[in-house]
Parts: sequence; structure tokens; C-alpha cells
Amino acid sequence: MTQVPTKSDILDWIAENPTLTSKRDIAKAFGIKGAARIDLKRVLKELEHEGHLEKRKKTYRDPDRLPPVTVLQVKAPDDNGDIFAQPLEWHGEGVEPTVLVVPRATDPALGEGDRILAKLQVVHEADHNYEARLIRRIGASPRKVVGIFRKGTEGGRIVPIDKGADKEWMVSPDATGGAREGELVEAEQAGPRGRMGLPRARIVLRLGDPSEPKAVSLIAIHQHGIPDDFPPDVLEEADAMKPAGLSGRTDLRDMPLVTIDPSDARDHDDAVFAEPDDDPKNEGGHVLWVAIADVAHYVTPGSAIDREARKRGNSSYFPDRVVPMLPDRLSGDLCSLHEGVPRACLAVRMVIDAEGNKLGQKFYRGLMRSPASLTYAEVQAAMDGTPNDRTEDLLDPVIRPLYDAYAALKAARERRQPLDLDLPERKVVLGEDGKVQSINFADRLDAHRLIEEFMILANVAAAETLVARKTPLLFRVHEEPPDDKLDSLRETADAAGLTLAKGQVLKTAHLNKLLHDAAGSDEAELINMATLRSMTQAYYAPANFGHFGLALQNYAHFTSPIRRYSDLIVHRALITAHGWGKDGLSQHEIETLETTAQHISDTERRSMMAERDTTDRYLAAYLSDRVGAEFTGRISGIARFGVFVKLDETGADGLVPISTLGNEFFHFDRDAGTLMGADTGTVVGLGQRVRVKLVDASPITGGIGLEILELEDAEMPRGRGSTRPGRGRGKGRPKGPPRRKEAKARKKDAKTKRKVSRKRSTARR
Repeated sequence: MTQVPTKSDILDWIAENPTLTSKRDIAKAFGIKGAARIDLKRVLKELEHEGHLEKRKKTYRDPDRLPPVTVLQVKAPDDNGDIFAQPLEWHGEGVEPTVLVVPRATDPALGEGDRILAKLQVVHEADHNYEARLIRRIGASPRKVVGIFRKGTEGGRIVPIDKGADKEWMVSPDATGGAREGELVEAEQAGPRGRMGLPRARIVLRLGDPSEPKAVSLIAIHQHGIPDDFPPDVLEEADAMKPAGLSGRTDLRDMPLVTIDPSDARDHDDAVFAEPDDDPKNEGGHVLWVAIADVAHYVTPGSAIDREARKRGNSSYFPDRVVPMLPDRLSGDLCSLHEGVPRACLAVRMVIDAEGNKLGQKFYRGLMRSPASLTYAEVQAAMDGTPNDRTEDLLDPVIRPLYDAYAALKAARERRQPLDLDLPERKVVLGEDGKVQSINFADRLDAHRLIEEFMILANVAAAETLVARKTPLLFRVHEEPPDDKLDSLRETADAAGLTLAKGQVLKTAHLNKLLHDAAGSDEAELINMATLRSMTQAYYAPANFGHFGLALQNYAHFTSPIRRYSDLIVHRALITAHGWGKDGLSQHEIETLETTAQHISDTERRSMMAERDTTDRYLAAYLSDRVGAEFTGRISGIARFGVFVKLDETGADGLVPISTLGNEFFHFDRDAGTLMGADTGTVVGLGQRVRVKLVDASPITGGIGLEILELEDAEMPRGRGSTRPGRGRGKGRPKGPPRRKEAKARKKDAKTKRKVSRKRSTARR
């Protein structure tokens, strides 16, 4: 009798063969004939009923993946001129995928709202996970806009909050939806496209007052579709939770596991302890303990809290608020390793030798009680000789042994050579009124690095343990840079007088040598930025492709289950692997790991974009009262439409429109990443030092407009500024390329000459 494939086998086949998904294709792939086809039909019906598959005509597909050929709706170009599109055939429950349209030279121009049929390819990039190639354009749909409503005598207008938007929208009196002056609204296009004057819109949703304190993050939360309200059943389920007891757990309450976090941390999901190893065979070695909140005890597979946590994927962090993955009853209370309170945990005991090499590990499901919740600053101060009342008694028994173990791990890290980028992290500090008080660059203390190394080692231990026990899990994957991005990095390095070796298997040590050679020079920041841009985006996957950036073969996220769903999956896998209870990985979770991995990779990307947009708006608000002031910076990006400059003082990125760059036409060289003046030959490229004037800063959009005053310590050259007659060219505007009519006329003349030449040639024959 023919064996019918399992549900997992069928889902894997459809994922790997998206163009062969009919029942006939599936039956042929698994050799199913005769009466067994009835059983296959039953299994497919069950998968469809459970939501794993969606039947479309005679084919089946994973609803959380886009088909290889699909219909997209084009969005407006972003600041970099890239065109993204919204998938109209998305039926998954997760985050809507981000699709980048990659046009060919022969493709027609696409406008916002166009609907296209496109062929898709899965990629893992920082800002998109599919790339689309145009097959054909099939129509247009109403455009949507989020903006501020300004009331007028007749209706009003909408000022878009997106940086890339250059037009306001008119709203008729009967299309305001009751919106009030200054409200944040969502609207859609009303009337035909391409009409003269400003586009018209109809308000479909009122979102509140954007002028309220700390409203900036709310704009990003709405724009990116981040859920910020917990459903009543989720809150009810969380409120009914009780603290876990000692039953079935290892008692770790007497172990001085301390938490070390930022001063403003509200939840504490990891604690650490270290001591010298008393095994005479491991002289100079250390025993390290990392304990992590046992979220899996409270968030069980299939519960209301679990469904909501998976939907969110992760917590999102903004300068004024956190949108948590879990309700506060869990994230801020039962799952947080508060000082002096018994808390359920998963702990790992790791042994390292004097050189920092991990010799082994063992996991426990325990109950701990932290003696202290410490901050990075006070732990570092204690080690530097100024302990306070909280750290003085902990210095010798707890803090010094942690630093001793860190010294060994640091030596092992230097041998391993993970990617060592030097990019300072900026931090927006708000006052009580919600306004930006200052923009600081976060300090990187040894206390930060200590916790980072402990967490990395624990993540490796979790991955290695699950691999050894052949238990399914989600790996954290970071693939090596693609060849085209490496070529671009080599060109940048060559321009800076540096070298990145070619013709060998790339290792992080090669990149670190480049970064080390650039350190301390004027090109250091440029090389760090270019190296970062060459990297692929890390993602989650049930298959292990290694972590290039950390130079590790087995790596999984285990240490932050309060704020990352991936870590919760790994915790459940460890529970299953050790037989610790019925709250481990369910069979359904195992069968859908691929879908979960894609979903939480998408939610992570969504949060990153929302957090970045929020920071941009706060930076613009901070600079808005300094319009006209001068700043120093470095060119961080080149595009056809202008130059991006990163300011030294705040790290803010501003745009210098090409129309203000100089009184001449600039030629854009995409391959070289430069702009060259047609009159002066001035070359504007990545990494150049500039002095700029702040022309505009819009807190609503986050846009910052600049003008270059000096390039590489010299006054910005100005071209001749010659003009040619013609409508639309103002006095003093730089001479550009030939106008379209003139080019057409020359083309016609050339065609006539060729005809005459052919006739003369024929006559001679």
C-alpha cells in the first residue's frame, strides 16, 4: 500500500516547489496512485482547514508565503529612489512581506498606485524580503496616505508624514470624515490619477492628535502596523497567572545570580554568575551560569497569549515607550527576574578553560532568587574602584569573578575574530514633557561586553545541545555577503587607499583587517559604514546556515524570551529535549517552524524600520529650532537626486537635493557611487568631509534638508550656471542635458541623413 506523506512532508514540498502545487503534482512527487489519492485529498483538506494551506483553483500553497508570480501595488519611491510594492495576494496572518521592485533598463516607468504582475525571488535584506521583476503592468489602485489634516474654508488638505512625499492632498468638504484641524488621519485617493493640480483624497480613518507629548512613536506604530493593544482574552489570561513554584525544578535560590541591565530597564530576563572551576584538570578555568526567565511556563502553545506573542514576534522599543510582546503582568512581573523574588528560570552551567574555550554545558529548569538588580554603570564603577552601597559587598564574591571569566572569553573572541564594527549607537533622551532633551552616543563599557559574551556563549550552548539531541529549533542565521556587495566594498576600500583581498574564501578576519587598517584615519567611519552595508540581514530559520558575523557554526537566540518569540521557541525545544514537561514544542509548532521563522524575521524587520523612523522624527524635532545653523558631517550616501550627509553632532542623516549642490549639472555614476560636476569636474563621493547648513527640519516627516557649504575643507565649487532659453528654466539655473525636443530633433536629423546616405549608396551601385 502506498504511504501517504505527512503534513510536514507536504508543506516542505510546497515550500521548495512553489510552481508544482496541484494535487496531481503532489501525488506524482510522492508516488501516490489509486485509492491512496483519496487519503492525500483528505490530508490536503485538513491542512487547508487548519490554515496551513490555501486552495486556489486547483493548486495549494502556504498562505504565509507569496506565490512566485503575483500581483503587486506600487508604492511611492523612498528617499533612496527605491520602489517598493504591496503584495495584493497576501493572505497570511503575519507581517505583510516587503517587496522591492528591481526594474530593468527596458521596463516602463512605474508610478505610485500602479498594479503589476511580477515574478518574485526570496531574499534576506535589511529592508525587504522579496525582490520583484516586472512581467507587465495591469492597472492602478487608489493610493493611500497618512498625514496631518489642515482645515480650510472648503474641506481641507492633508500634509503627508512620509519623508518621500512632496505633495499635499486636497480634501473635499464631504470627504473629511469629521476630522479636526491638526489630527492625524489616514486617507485614500479620490478621483482620477494624473489630473492637474494637487491630488484629492477621502479621509477613511481618524488617528488622533499628533501634537500630544510623546506622540512621535505612535505615528510609526500606526504606519508600520505594529499591534499596541492586547485583546481582552489575552489580558484576562495573563492576569490569572500565578508564580511558578519549586515543584519539578532545581533549587538555585542560594546562587548569587545577578541581573545587569540599563538603568531604565523595566524587565530583567537574564542573570549571571561565575566562579573559578575547582576541577584540578581545568586549572585557571571558570564555571559560568546564565539563567533566563522561564517564559514557556506561562506562555503555552496555542494559548491566547501565545497567539498574540507570535503575532507581534518581538517587543518594539522607542525613546518614550515599549510595545511589549507580552502583557505587563508577565513582562514586568512574573517573568522578570526581580531582586529578592523567587522566579522560574531555565539555566545553563558552562565550563570554560583558561583560554576561554567552552568545554561543556548542562541545562536546568530551576527556581532562582537574584540578590541584586544592577546597572551597567554601577558594575563598571565598582570594578574601576568606586563601588556604591549596592555593589560593595558583591565586588569580591560576584563581580570580580564575572570579569575574570570575561577576560578568558575575550581572549577566545579575539582568536575567533567575529566582525568588529565600530559604529556608535545614538540615544534619544526625552524630557518629562516628551520633547527631545539631548542626543547622546551610548557608552560601551566592559560591563556591556561582559554580558554580551555571556549571552553569546549561552546561545551557542543552546544550539549545540539541541543539535546534539536532534531536536527541531530556530537558528539565528547570518549568511556571508554576496559577491556584488563585496565588490562594492572593495571599490570603496581601494578609493580610500586600503585593500580587501580577493580570490579567497571570505572570513570575518579579512574584514577586521580592513577595519583595523582604517582605524584612526579619516576613512574609518566610511569603511565601517561600507562594511555594514555589505552585510546581509540576519534572519531565523529551522535550517542551520551558520552565523557569519559572529564566526559561529551553531547559534540560536535563547537569552531574551520576554521580548523575542524566537527565544521562546528555543526554550520549548529545550523543554522537549530534556523531558521537563508538557509545555515544550508541540507537533504543530514543529511542522510550522519554517512559517514561524519567516514571520518573526518579518516582525523584527518591521520593528527596526519603525524604530528608525521614530528616531528620525525625534532628530528632526531636536534640530527644528536650529535652521540656518552650520554643522560638520560626512557624506554617507549618493543618489541620482542628491547626497545624504550624516552629521557629526547628532548622527542625524540629512539630504542635500541635487538642485542645491552647485550651479552646474551633475552626472551620476551608479557603479562608482559618485556625482561629477559638468563644469568644474567636482567629484562628490562617499566618506567626504563636509560643512553644511541646515535648511529645513520637519518633525512630522523626519526629513532634514541641508546645503553643502564646504567640501573637504574647501568652498563648494560653483559651475558657470549657464542657461538655455525654454519654458520652465529659471534665471541662473544650471545647464542640464539636452532638452527632450532638441534631442528628438537631432535624432530625426540623424535618421534623415542615414536615409539620404543609403539612397546615394544605392544610386552608385
